[in-house]
Order: sequence, then structure tokens, then C-alpha cells
Amino acid sequence: MSSITILNHKEIEQKIKRISYQIYETLGNEDELILAGISKNGFVLAQKISTCLEKISDLKITLCEVFIDKTNPLKTISTSVEKDTYSNKNIVLVDDVLNTGTTLIYGVKHFLEVPVKKFKTVVLVDRNHKMYPVKADFKGISLSTSLKEHVQVVFEEDNSYAILL
Repeated sequence: MSSITILNHKEIEQKIKRISYQIYETLGNEDELILAGISKNGFVLAQKISTCLEKISDLKITLCEVFIDKTNPLKTISTSVEKDTYSNKNIVLVDDVLNTGTTLIYGVKHFLEVPVKKFKTVVLVDRNHKMYPVKADFKGISLSTSLKEHVQVVFEEDNSYAILL
């Protein structure tokens, strides 16, 4: 199976930096921010954004890993922090790829079980195949693909990349 590189390591780093500045411009007047990354790649992306935000701002950032069964999002969703940690806070939900919107919409639903100040979403790749009325507030790249194609993001120390399969 052939693949096409859609983002190389340098481009991903640039996208992360730009997204971090956009988050700071939007929420920089706040004191605190919850970066909630959907388990695995979304959480890795949230960690990278957190590192960048720490360099450019004095926001108090709390990282939160969100555990969603992507094959059955109706199952109980859990997080690595307690609900009172993100109650009445600014939350940014992060995932690597926005495909149908299922994972993102159920992630948003989970966090709306408590009051929040502001809620934003981040994806590295937006594929434009949404089944739900959900959008990414901040995205690295929008990509029109066929439904048969698959986008895979690989995060490695010095060689992160996104490919189209």
C-alpha cells in the first residue's frame, strides 16, 4: 500500500507552534488552561502544544488525557484528572485527526457535564468528512480526501509525520 506524506516533521512543528500562538491569542487573558488530549496521539499533540505554550506564555496549563473507545464512543469516557480539576475552567480538546467528528463530539459532550468557561477544539488534520456538527477551532491543515483513504499521524522524537494511505 502506497502512502503520501502530507506533513513532515518540520511542518508538524510549525503547525504546533502556530496553533499554540492561536490558543494564546484566544485564551491568553485567562490564568489557567486545561489541555485535554484524546488518548494516544491527541494526548501527544496536547503535550507538544503545552511545551510550546509554556515557552510563549505564563498560562498555568494542566494536561488531561481523555480515554474514549473510538469504536464505541457511547462507552464511559474517563479522564486522567478529576472533574473538579476542569470545572469552571477553559478547556481545549485536542486530537490528531478529525475525520467524521464522532470522537470529538463525544469528547466535547463529556466535558460539558460540568460548567466550563470557554471550550475550544484543536486537530492537526481536518479531513472534512463530518457526520456531526462539530468543527475544529484550531487546525494544522484541512485535507479533502476520499472516504476510502486514511490519514495516519506518527509522533516520534525527531521524525514526526502525517501520511495519507
